[in-house]
Amino acid sequence: MKSNTAEHGSLAPPPVLAITAQGLPEQAGALLRARAFAEPLLNSESLDTGENILAHADAVAQILRAIGGSEAMQAACYLVYACDHLNKPQEVITKAFGASFANLALETTKLVRVQRMARVAQHSASHAGSNAPMAQTAAAQTESVRKMLLAFSRDLRVVMLRLASRLQTLRFFAATKLPVPAGLAKESLQVFAPLANRLGIWEIKWELEDLSFRFLEPDTYRQIAQLLDEKRTEREAAMESLRLQLATDLAAQGITATVQGRPKHIYSIVKKMRGKSLDFAQVYDVRALRIVVPSVTDCYVALAWVHSHFAPIADEFDDYIAKPKANGYQSLHTVVRDRSGKPIEVQLRTQAMHDHAEHGVAAHWAYKEAGTKGYAGVSASSEYDTKIAVLRQLLAWERDLSGAQREGEGGPGPDAPVLDDRIYVLTPDAAVVELPQGATAVDFAYSVHTSLGHRCRGAKIDGHMVPLNTPLKNGQTVEVTTVKEGGPSRDWLNPELGFLASHRARAKVRAWFNVQAMGETRALGREAVEKLLQREGKTSVKLEDLASQLGFNSADDLFEVVGKDEFSLRNIEIVLRPPEPAPDQDAAPLLKKPSTAGHGGKGGVLVVGVDSLMTQLANCCKPAPPDLITGFVTRGKGVAVHRSDCSNLRNMIQRSGDRCIDVAWGSAPGKDISVYPVDVAIQAVDRQGLLRDISEVFTKEKMNVIGVQTQSIKGTAWMTFTVEVSESGRLARVLGVVSELAGVRSARRR
Repeated sequence: MKSNTAEHGSLAPPPVLAITAQGLPEQAGALLRARAFAEPLLNSESLDTGENILAHADAVAQILRAIGGSEAMQAACYLVYACDHLNKPQEVITKAFGASFANLALETTKLVRVQRMARVAQHSASHAGSNAPMAQTAAAQTESVRKMLLAFSRDLRVVMLRLASRLQTLRFFAATKLPVPAGLAKESLQVFAPLANRLGIWEIKWELEDLSFRFLEPDTYRQIAQLLDEKRTEREAAMESLRLQLATDLAAQGITATVQGRPKHIYSIVKKMRGKSLDFAQVYDVRALRIVVPSVTDCYVALAWVHSHFAPIADEFDDYIAKPKANGYQSLHTVVRDRSGKPIEVQLRTQAMHDHAEHGVAAHWAYKEAGTKGYAGVSASSEYDTKIAVLRQLLAWERDLSGAQREGEGGPGPDAPVLDDRIYVLTPDAAVVELPQGATAVDFAYSVHTSLGHRCRGAKIDGHMVPLNTPLKNGQTVEVTTVKEGGPSRDWLNPELGFLASHRARAKVRAWFNVQAMGETRALGREAVEKLLQREGKTSVKLEDLASQLGFNSADDLFEVVGKDEFSLRNIEIVLRPPEPAPDQDAAPLLKKPSTAGHGGKGGVLVVGVDSLMTQLANCCKPAPPDLITGFVTRGKGVAVHRSDCSNLRNMIQRSGDRCIDVAWGSAPGKDISVYPVDVAIQAVDRQGLLRDISEVFTKEKMNVIGVQTQSIKGTAWMTFTVEVSESGRLARVLGVVSELAGVRSARRR
């Protein structure tokens, strides 16, 4: 025998669509035909709860009938359970009953699977280990709620079927006394009952709460039930006498009224006892009456009569007619004391209010019959408006549930404001869009499509024009106006202006500006490179090949660094120009020994009075003509030539002054000119392109740079260049040019 379930499932709901504009078509004999169609498929099958599927479907149809569901809706519940037993359910049901029935059956089946998988995830989390269950269970439940919300936004009829099915499942366990599966009662109390409450279907809400509480806390449930049973006969007799008196006296006042006792709901009694720290005897609605009258005026007239004949209890009056509850509930609530001093709760409402209080959305959601009845305080001029109002209640229910979950995790209690981290708003087609708290119409536009966000220029919220930085609220309908072409404003990235709350939207705006800036930077770089190629007469060079030679992956990468001033054009010149022959190492400057003529060789050094003596320039001071120089005889390395003002030389003279020797620069006849390495120290404000600018000065002055050391400390650049010069006097002029560069504070020879 094949096993199925009516409670849970795992296919993710389809993308959010506009709410279905039409309901189920009324068909002659649809209910009987649907049952006859499903009976051979379901008669021998069972749910995973153990309940026969056909019996479950019969009971669900009866529940729908009791809350005012049409015959077509009752027929649909049989087709829902038939889906899992058909090879091609969409095709078969469409052919037999029409596309609307098929879509409803398949949508409900998908939601069943979503819930089933959520239940499995929660069950697995509860056995995963002591450190994880609470977080994992809460996360699974939240995700389940979100998926349910998305499914509801497509077709609210799914809600009615799921509520009725869950109620029947709880009734089955209550009747059979079988053990309730883990999590089912808790989910019914925390998810389905609040949903029924938000939709105003109190008849289902009360029963879901009482049955769930019965399974979750059986001892407490039995205790309250016993307290209600005590003196039941005496209490009911007193209430019946009071009911008859009220009905008679109101009729004498010309008010046609139906007076009836109100059922006692154990869960609501327990909540009041716990919430207000009351004893059972102090709970007012153990003794309660309801007065139903023809009009709103009659409600207040009847209230005045009740208050004049009984003693009202201060602070126990609520006017939900003048100020309806968020889910549309309207009634007058008052608590009075009878002649014996016992409290009695009295509710006063019209018949229309009573219908809504008992059946909620079922009383107004008539699938082509909504008309202008309205819902939740919203006057509905069309079926679309009614569906929007109902959908907003679903959004509020999801937010309520999120707050309850945080309360269970140590967060704020039910009386604290719900500080949810997200909101749900509607497109003009009534599709649901999820956004972070504080989101604006710009966030909304980017969540729909990036292009829509870039081109967004105006917004309407619930039909009214508003500034783009207006924070959205849960359940609002948002419409944006756009231009054909364009991009975002830089103001949108200013957090003080409040245009964007979504990280995703901000990232998209930044990406747009980055693309624009990158394009401009590359254009500047390309222009600079192309001008250089023209100057060098190399316009035939392929840009991609040039970039590859310089180590870049593409020409755009080269243009980017050139445009950012991070790559010197000098590097491109070096690649474009043929390499010059490397200088002969033998032509390096030599320190010559003195000759009889008193002159050394090419650019050499004369050592006075000594012949055939090895000489070398000292690295500490790097002398160059026409510096004053002094020789110092070293041990084993000949004569070291220092600048006469060298601090190292002064220290050596103090220790061994007798080892000093006179030296002089030799001449450089003809065109043979020797060069000498000299260190230059530069201090400057660190900036982009500084190294390039200094290097270009030395290049233009035909001074070869053979070494560079740089260091940046707190915005100051300390740079040491080693350059080759033929005489130090010319170096002084070059350093004067370097000193005039932007940001350079000092340029001197070391």
